[in-house]
Amino acid sequence: MIRYKRMLQVWVLACLVLLMLSACEAKKYEAQAINEAVDKCSICNMSVKDDPYATQLITLDGQSLKFDDIGCMNKWKKQNGTETVGAEFVRDHNSGNWIRYEDAFYAYDPMFKTPMAYGVVAFKSEASAKQFIEKQGKGKLLSAADLASHTWEVNREMMNMGGMEHHDESKHSGEGSKEMKPGHGAEGKTS
Repeated sequence: MIRYKRMLQVWVLACLVLLMLSACEAKKYEAQAINEAVDKCSICNMSVKDDPYATQLITLDGQSLKFDDIGCMNKWKKQNGTETVGAEFVRDHNSGNWIRYEDAFYAYDPMFKTPMAYGVVAFKSEASAKQFIEKQGKGKLLSAADLASHTWEVNREMMNMGGMEHHDESKHSGEGSKEMKPGHGAEGKTS
């Protein structure tokens, strides 16, 4: 009987340890699908296209905030801080698959066309980012760490090129106009 009680105590203790370990396990965050019918950029209030430029962050409480351009996501982080951010996601420019912001490689040039003219394009691999830069004949390779000190300037010339209709960043207050349409043009091409 004593042996049975001892085994029961060990079993209960093992279960408690496993329960505590599972409770301490890091919360897993996953990117959510884009719904073009309802998703609006959390900064500029423009429609978020289900394309390689879409980004999102998941808050610690599980809320998904979506953005039409990586520059808008950065602006949100600058305005709100990162203390409540559980995970950040960007999309691989080639496949459109979600990847962790910190794991991606980035190509930047002010002349790369992106929805809000920030000129930053994400890639799953360093080789893909370099290949894109080489193909475009311009650009700079950046990491997520490099983006922390990136200037994040909107290329005003790109705002009206190629039929891209954007809002005026100087009037940007986080409230978008229903009349504004995002311009999701091909990157690196000038019209």
